[in-house]
Amino acid sequence: MPAPIRLMLHGASGRMGHALMRLCGEGAEPGCVVVAAVSRKPAQRVVDGVPHFAAAELRGVPAFDVAIDFSLAEAFDQVLALCVERGAGLVSGTTGLSAAQREALVAASARIPLVWAANFSLGVALLEELVERAAATLPGWDCDIVEAHHVHKKDAPSGTALALGAAVGRGGSDPRYASLRAGDIVGEHTVQFTGTGERIELVHRATSRDVFARGALHAASRLHGRAAGNWRLRDLL
Repeated sequence: MPAPIRLMLHGASGRMGHALMRLCGEGAEPGCVVVAAVSRKPAQRVVDGVPHFAAAELRGVPAFDVAIDFSLAEAFDQVLALCVERGAGLVSGTTGLSAAQREALVAASARIPLVWAANFSLGVALLEELVERAAATLPGWDCDIVEAHHVHKKDAPSGTALALGAAVGRGGSDPRYASLRAGDIVGEHTVQFTGTGERIELVHRATSRDVFARGALHAASRLHGRAAGNWRLRDLL
């Protein structure tokens, strides 16, 4: 039996952190085990056998193979530095990174395997590839990206819509964006290509936030053991 992949969860008290803890406990990604959870101020020291650490105690966490980070931009530098110091992989979905932090991420990829994504849905990772191919195949067609999320989401267009737009751009098209904020929509993205007399729509709908946590676990299990590099989620499918 191969040794389990040891995970450290950074940002464990957040929505994604809770989902990751629950799914790991349910065995959603066989072969992965959480050895430490880090949050700003943990309410308990041990939860279901997993030791919890305060952010100020980050350097004291036990050995881990991959860190999964869904925290805040101001906490990102510390977890990236720790991963580089220990030669561990990093899976991060932390948003709002500065230009300097993105440069540090690229520099770190020369020493460790890592993946940063705005959206860890495996379906969205595939959608990026499909829209890039469509844009390259349909020069001159109009491209519109329509995204819908819950009323509490503040950024618009969403990070996922912008990532899809970047994929469209790589295919040679110039996308336009539209954003909707309504009810409790988890996340919907439609990429529409319109030509004369015909239209193609590529759509992804998330009905549960668990898809993002499952995707992050999938990425962590596939990232472990890979060479240093700035990997894309679609590379790990």
